[in-house]
Amino acid sequence: MLPRSGSRITLSRILLVGLAITLLFLINRSCTEQPTTLERVQNKGQLVVLTRNSPTTYYEGPDGPTGFEYDLAKLFAEHLGVNLKIVTANTFGEVIPRTAHGDVHLAAAGLTVTEERAKRVRFGPVYQEITQQLVYRAGKDPPRRIEDVIGGTLEVMAGSSHVERLKALKLELPALAWKENTELESEELLSLVWEKKLDYTIADSNEVALNQRFYPELRVAFDLTEPQQLGWAIPKSKDDTLYNAAVDFFNIINANGKLKQIIERHYGHVSEFDYVGTRKFMQHFNERLPRFKAMFMQAGVQSGIDWRLLAAIGYQESHWDPRAASPTGVRGIMMLTRTTAAQLGITNRLDPDISIRGGATYISHIIDQIPGRIPEPDRTWLALAAYNIGFGHLEDARKIAQQRASDPDKWIDLKENLPLLRQKKWHNKTRYGYARGNEAVVYVENIRSYFDLMIWMTDPRPPRPDSTINELAPDIPTILPPVL
Repeated sequence: MLPRSGSRITLSRILLVGLAITLLFLINRSCTEQPTTLERVQNKGQLVVLTRNSPTTYYEGPDGPTGFEYDLAKLFAEHLGVNLKIVTANTFGEVIPRTAHGDVHLAAAGLTVTEERAKRVRFGPVYQEITQQLVYRAGKDPPRRIEDVIGGTLEVMAGSSHVERLKALKLELPALAWKENTELESEELLSLVWEKKLDYTIADSNEVALNQRFYPELRVAFDLTEPQQLGWAIPKSKDDTLYNAAVDFFNIINANGKLKQIIERHYGHVSEFDYVGTRKFMQHFNERLPRFKAMFMQAGVQSGIDWRLLAAIGYQESHWDPRAASPTGVRGIMMLTRTTAAQLGITNRLDPDISIRGGATYISHIIDQIPGRIPEPDRTWLALAAYNIGFGHLEDARKIAQQRASDPDKWIDLKENLPLLRQKKWHNKTRYGYARGNEAVVYVENIRSYFDLMIWMTDPRPPRPDSTINELAPDIPTILPPVL
């Protein structure tokens, strides 16, 4: 039996009303649904990152912003297709609270992952490991255990994981005492130990490695912790989108080697601290460089190369001795060969001005030969290797790198392949044959360290209000001269 006409109309109305309600619900939901954190970042085109102004995180270098954490954060922003906005914390102690409050999208500040911090923020993937180290100055009896610091002045950054560690130690050692500094960064506390204004401080191993070159008498007494992990801090939320994006990012840069390259860029040349060599460099900086400084600066203007890099090359070559000579016939401050000097039209290699300008012209020429696709700083490190070993041998090493599935455009990979030029099974296959590629690696790494020292020693940073160079203990040589 067919339904009556009125029933069909009623059913249609019910269906239409139901459809309308469903559409209104979906429209209302789409209007009220909030964008995710990742969507907000991408819609605004900006990733806001909180960090610290320090050598291991973020600072202004000769060529603009740099630092390990800065380079990582910038790469993450590029991965998301947005711009990076850096916000620096006034004190270390405000990093976690500001992040937990949601003032920034994340904190990339060399943060140790601890249980206490994990209660307030969410940590992203681990990208580096450090240990906490007790640091003192050479010239006093080294502490062998934590009990030995009792009675001395121990100062650490307020809000740091070092405080957490000390509080744990104090449970077993009630007499242990320290001061928590709310104003100074780890580098500044290390300098106070070097100046004998503090007996001890605690710093992460990566910070110690970087700063020992600048404060050569600093010593590590012992590790206070087992290896600890560093990670980015992200505000806690039910919204996982930014966190998941960070996980994906670190998976990618671990797989493609980018993370390894950034670590090498900032720490690869500081793994072996040379106290005697660093002290000698500082002495020569004061005694020898002033005579040649204007020459290096003028050569820098003419070549477009930072004069401090040219000076670092000159120091590696001759220790700024204009009459330096080697048994192989290279001579002068920049130790030019006869062949190179002839190519440059140089007749007197012992004239320091001529030698410096010749060396600057030569290194500039080599840099121009490096393929344009290779970015800085790898471009310069490769050029320096060629300056030492010859461009032909550099190309041989780059071909070996390709054969071994390494990246011939990256210094981190090339410095693993240059030493193979000494091995017959490799150099027999090359155009230019045997070469002491291991020496080229040492050459470049030394120059990188000298360049860092040159930047640090010529940086006109304002003195701390509580410390000036004139207040240094009388037995400490002045290594921070007026800006040349």
